[in-house]
Amino acid sequence: MSKRKKPPEQKPLVCPPRRPVPPGSSPELEAAAAGLPDSSEAINCELRQEGIDPERLSIFHFGRPGDLWRYPYPPWARRMAIALVLWALVQTAGLAGLILPNALSAAFSLLVGLLVLQGACDAFLTATVRLAARLRWDHYVAGTVAEILSTLPELVVIAFLVPVSPQAAFVIAIVTIYNNTLVFSLYSYFLPKDQRGKYLMPTTITEVGTQILIAGAALGLILGLVTMAFSTGRHPKSSFEALDLVIISVLFLVIFGVYLYKLVTGYASEEEAVREALELSDEAVEQRKTLVYKDVQQSPLSVISGLMLVGIAGALLGGEQVAAFAETTITELGLNTILTAILLAGFAGMSEYVILWKSHRKGEYGIALANAFGGITQVMFLVLPFTLLAIGIYQGLINPNHPDLPIQFTLSNVFLLGFLYPTLSVLASLLESDHTFNLLDTAIMTMIVLLLILLLATYGAQEGSLVLPPR
Repeated sequence: MSKRKKPPEQKPLVCPPRRPVPPGSSPELEAAAAGLPDSSEAINCELRQEGIDPERLSIFHFGRPGDLWRYPYPPWARRMAIALVLWALVQTAGLAGLILPNALSAAFSLLVGLLVLQGACDAFLTATVRLAARLRWDHYVAGTVAEILSTLPELVVIAFLVPVSPQAAFVIAIVTIYNNTLVFSLYSYFLPKDQRGKYLMPTTITEVGTQILIAGAALGLILGLVTMAFSTGRHPKSSFEALDLVIISVLFLVIFGVYLYKLVTGYASEEEAVREALELSDEAVEQRKTLVYKDVQQSPLSVISGLMLVGIAGALLGGEQVAAFAETTITELGLNTILTAILLAGFAGMSEYVILWKSHRKGEYGIALANAFGGITQVMFLVLPFTLLAIGIYQGLINPNHPDLPIQFTLSNVFLLGFLYPTLSVLASLLESDHTFNLLDTAIMTMIVLLLILLLATYGAQEGSLVLPPR
């Protein structure tokens, strides 16, 4: 019987010396770049000696490098200007008595809405980052605040959509979760990987993120089973009442609040471990913040406030245009609510995709993955509960007689809620195993999402609940 070989003992890391220090400079300033793309190998080695993977730190450069600027104004401002010109032309044509065909009018509304919403998202992000640079926030605080503010345009869209079609708003919020899951799966697979896991997400996100995915899967299972049990039995309850939606939204928001707390404290602990491992002085800590914001333009509060107002105005105009598109397609073109919502859900996550692309262009793949993952958790525990809360308030206080109200336990809604369990639980299991996706992992997640979309498009548009016929 052969004996099992002992694993080879790992040799202690021998780190190269740090760079020579110029006269008058502090020897700790090189360490201030730890975890950033321009960090030296000597500093990375010292972190590994302390059990810290420098490739998985959550620190990154905010802003856009100067070599990527081609014009004195940002690209999002150009896109927003084009959208405003299109909107003005359509409004002028309407005042002149020129009525566009319904299909063309819907297309213009969708195009203008998407362009303006992307610009609004970028305006919010730019304002947040410049405020963070001005107030010298830590990078993890600035990143968390910016990620939350990037969802404001989505919330405004939901607020405009609820009066048009509460059912469409409900479907959009949930289908966006599945779309973002698919984007995360595909992006994480196609990224190059090495044996050290160079392009893994930051450790804090994978640890807390796995817990939040399990919570989302459990809540989806509970809601799916409850709606299915009520709709397939002879229970008198066959829809969500306004109070039901408010209670569910509060439960989700409480979990999101605790999630943010754990996320920020986890980031803070990670950063404190880096500072202790490298013995950074106060001067080096300040230099570290300077490096994080080196690509951020310093702006007075008046400019930052102006960017916030541009973001708010863009979110309002974009939300109104998307709602106009939904109203035209449902009432004038005769497209059913489910298919309209699926179509809009494909565009609802554009802000997350833009952030992902920008991080990818800068070579910060771990941060791009983290943004893609945030597109799942934030929609699940911020956008979805906001949608439920908006529908509950609209149903209880404003217009309870809307044709879409109350939200019925229909086949499509049971599918939407029930599929959260397999989707998020499988995602949590795959992340817990490796934190990366191989071909099989990506195929599993893709097939789950496509199956849901196929079922919704084929059967979900049929009206009515699942109530059994009398015996």
